[in-house]
Amino acid sequence: MSRRQGADEEVVQERLPLVALVGRPNVGKSTLFNRFVGERRAVVEDRAGTTRDRLISIAEWNGFKFRLVDTGGMQPVQGDVIDVAVQDQARIAVTSADLIILVVDAATGPNPGDAEVAQLLRKSGKPILLAANKADNIERERAAHEFAALGFDAIYPVSAQHGIGSGDLLDVLIESLRGLPPESGIPTREGEVTVAIVGRPNVGKSSLLNQLLGEERTVVSNVPGTTRDAIDDHIDHAGRYITLVDTAGIKKRGRIASGPVAEKYATVRSVAALDRADVALLLIDASTGLQAQDLHVAGSVIEAGKGLVIVMNKWDLVEKDGFTFDTAMGLLRRQAPFLDFAPILSISALTGLRATKVLDAAIAAADARQLRIPTGALNRLVAEAVARQEPAHSGSKRPKILYAAQAATPPPTFVLFARNAAQVHFSWQRFLENQIRDQYPLTGTPIRIVVRERAAEEGRERGRAGGRTGSRSR
Repeated sequence: MSRRQGADEEVVQERLPLVALVGRPNVGKSTLFNRFVGERRAVVEDRAGTTRDRLISIAEWNGFKFRLVDTGGMQPVQGDVIDVAVQDQARIAVTSADLIILVVDAATGPNPGDAEVAQLLRKSGKPILLAANKADNIERERAAHEFAALGFDAIYPVSAQHGIGSGDLLDVLIESLRGLPPESGIPTREGEVTVAIVGRPNVGKSSLLNQLLGEERTVVSNVPGTTRDAIDDHIDHAGRYITLVDTAGIKKRGRIASGPVAEKYATVRSVAALDRADVALLLIDASTGLQAQDLHVAGSVIEAGKGLVIVMNKWDLVEKDGFTFDTAMGLLRRQAPFLDFAPILSISALTGLRATKVLDAAIAAADARQLRIPTGALNRLVAEAVARQEPAHSGSKRPKILYAAQAATPPPTFVLFARNAAQVHFSWQRFLENQIRDQYPLTGTPIRIVVRERAAEEGRERGRAGGRTGSRSR
């Protein structure tokens, strides 16, 4: 059994120290990150600069938990806007960290860039451990000691890919963390609402995250697909603890299959981020309107049973002459009637216009996903719906609803037990959904209605027990 555990394990420490993995591009920081965390959280590809953002997760070793942050590579600036932004990200991580692991490449040996990075890190005054990665054999393990010129007390040869030496490094790491002052680390708190920011590439997902956090948390540039990974941050809002997940743009399956390796991994991670979210903020570009790709993403959210808030971003770029929010909302409702349960907001992530309103809507949607309707009240509602409009049917046999029950949350899932259940038409299920929504606060959450076959005798027995929807309500 591995001694490393994922971020969804219960946290019992009061504060979690933050450890930053720092080094030149392509020295294996992301592979070491994945080794420590125990899952493929970071995009890993044999190409410099694959990790563009800080990735944060919780790791555990010998019962001690800590937060681990993987940064983009630190290197001399070469004029690329992404490289400049990555430098800033790495520096922010170093500033926030309680301890730094400087990762170097034992396969290529010392590089002038390593000395530059080491010099920058020393200025932070933080404890530093030197890990010589890719020490896959005896020759490379010996070569790792060439990094003694960097001036650190010890060198820890490791192979992140094969796990060689990683346990020894973790032992030293935990010993160092235990020696930190008690006030070090990040306060822990169980998350209440997890919100995934999803949408096509370059609709402003990272800009919205930065606006909500008040810092340059993710690399933002005018290049579609700048954010390659799903990354987490945590904020308090309206008395609720919110985990924010910014994702790479979710692409259609065909594009995933034919895209670059790193892009393929990142798309898979975006889908995984949606899987663990309670609510998705679907960002669309208000200046270009609803696109087919937006509908694809929305369909993914509904299929996953997540709460949904539609956010029209870049509202500051929309010509307002005769084009109001009501006009835009009406157009969107006509284009995508299957999304009528989702609230629509207009914001500008760039200027901050109404940005925090998305959190209020996300909290409401998360609460709606957990709503439970008492069985008696649900059966009265279904009986009234049947009295108002007999179930439409698709065959010669007329269906009869016997009783109903809520089977699960989230999302709210209702089961109708009926005779000739297969004949109940989808249009009547949609009618019933509207009746339920009219009486209960379910804005922002999909609901599911399942119709199951039940024999007439069983229906009569349930009816005598007081659960039959056809009985007269009192």
